[in-house]
Amino acid sequence: MQLTGVRMGFALTASFCTLEPVVQQIEQFVREGVEVYPIMSREAATVDTRYGTAQQWMDRLGAITGKKVLTSIVEVEPIGPQKLFDVVVVAPCTGNTVAKLANGITDGPVLMAAKAQLRNRRPVVIAISTNDGLGLNARNIGTLLNTRNVYLVPFGQDSPQHKPNSLIARMDLLGATIVEALQGRQLQPIIITYS
Repeated sequence: MQLTGVRMGFALTASFCTLEPVVQQIEQFVREGVEVYPIMSREAATVDTRYGTAQQWMDRLGAITGKKVLTSIVEVEPIGPQKLFDVVVVAPCTGNTVAKLANGITDGPVLMAAKAQLRNRRPVVIAISTNDGLGLNARNIGTLLNTRNVYLVPFGQDSPQHKPNSLIARMDLLGATIVEALQGRQLQPIIITYS
């Protein structure tokens, strides 16, 4: 695999319905020799939902990666000065996280991880999962599309009839997007038919 040996900070936010396909991608990365360091937003690390408890997700990520899940700004701050990762991935990335990142707000571990990576001009890969991607968050997605060293996993409308503003990245394209991002390129096309 083209990512063997890559050191990857992998940040998960609270789009609970997409955690399972994201964790499956992490499992695949680890099997193929990627060194994955899990990071979780405060909400993802503390909120229990019908998709599982926060502790179950944290335990699973720790078991898969063999690493402690980072859940605080203090724990992720060294990413910048120590240049810890080749790439930081934010998947799933909620609309709230998209909006904060696009506007320079750093109030949690996922946003600090992204900011720390960007300060070193290294790639940050975003896999959006938001119900308002074609609503108020459309402008924030546009900002990220035009931000140097930020790369988006191709995305589309997951339910145009029932949730016309909703956008979700194709999590199965995470690997291909990361490979391109490490070469300074955006995987194309960005906007796709979601299936």
